[in-house]
Amino acid sequence: MTTRRITSVAIACAVATLVLALVALASLAFGSRQIAPDVVWDALVHGGVSQDAQVVTQLRVPRTLAALVIGGAPGPPGPPPPAGCTKPAIGGALGLAGSVMQAMTRNPLADPGVLGINAGAAFLVVTVTAVSGVATRTATLGASLIGAGVAAALVFAISGSGGGSRSRLALAGIAVSAALASLTQAVLAANQFAFNEFRYWASGSLEGVDMASVASAGAVIAGGTVVALLITSALGVLALGDDAAVSLGVRVRLIRVLGVVAVTALAGGATALGGPLTFVGLAVPLMVRRFVGARQGAIALWSIVVGAAWVCGADVVSRLVLAPSEVPVGVIVALIGAPFFILGARGKGMS
Repeated sequence: MTTRRITSVAIACAVATLVLALVALASLAFGSRQIAPDVVWDALVHGGVSQDAQVVTQLRVPRTLAALVIGGAPGPPGPPPPAGCTKPAIGGALGLAGSVMQAMTRNPLADPGVLGINAGAAFLVVTVTAVSGVATRTATLGASLIGAGVAAALVFAISGSGGGSRSRLALAGIAVSAALASLTQAVLAANQFAFNEFRYWASGSLEGVDMASVASAGAVIAGGTVVALLITSALGVLALGDDAAVSLGVRVRLIRVLGVVAVTALAGGATALGGPLTFVGLAVPLMVRRFVGARQGAIALWSIVVGAAWVCGADVVSRLVLAPSEVPVGVIVALIGAPFFILGARGKGMS
């Protein structure tokens, strides 16, 4: 890399980190309820029992962590942090999942949302809840992981071995996603209990997230993050083609299996926490690739940061745009991400 290129990459990375810090602070400071900055700071540092302090520590802190976990996986799971301790995110669940899928399929349109994986997770969560009449964190997380895995297998089976062509994979994913989303809405309409539990979640929402949910989903996402980061080097070689990768000693089938496992954990955990969010896994790696180049390790790591900033920023906008009412964060994420899908479909998303 030239000195100019290195400087450009360093500036882009610094800006991404700064934006992440700013949107995390904004998520803690702003919401439908107006709270003075000094009150927010005091609640974060000292806690408190006042109504404003409870809003900050019991609602905004878990919600901010959830947005970062969906955009990023947390550190090692443990007890909920004390008031004011926002344990930093270390992984970008949806951004990282998208970078893995795009590298694994060599397709810039590959994304857990576009390919129906998030929709599969959401459908099974809603269906299990409707049938059982019970909505628990364990059931939601388990159903989300199974649904994500089944949807991924279905899309790849329809599109053909190895993911098929770029257009076939995208079309298969869109068809499966649309079908599953329709079935999800049908279940919600037919079952009052499931509707009451998931009417906002099914559109992508972080409202009402608590620390226990963040911890359980975050543990699964952390596992998927570890697997994804371990195979980044092999995925970079896989970009040269299967034959070239085999000649260089890469076990292609094993890497693809591990890639599917990582994506299922990342997307399934994120969907269990915040509902089906589309386009994050597509847009974030495309954006990152333009600045850091084709190195898969750098793409994966910076997809973590940018993905966390993306979801957290969208959540802040969702709270403020129609305050005191809220817009589902999934709507904001889709509005921002749709143009990237169009660019990718026209072949301009890869540099």
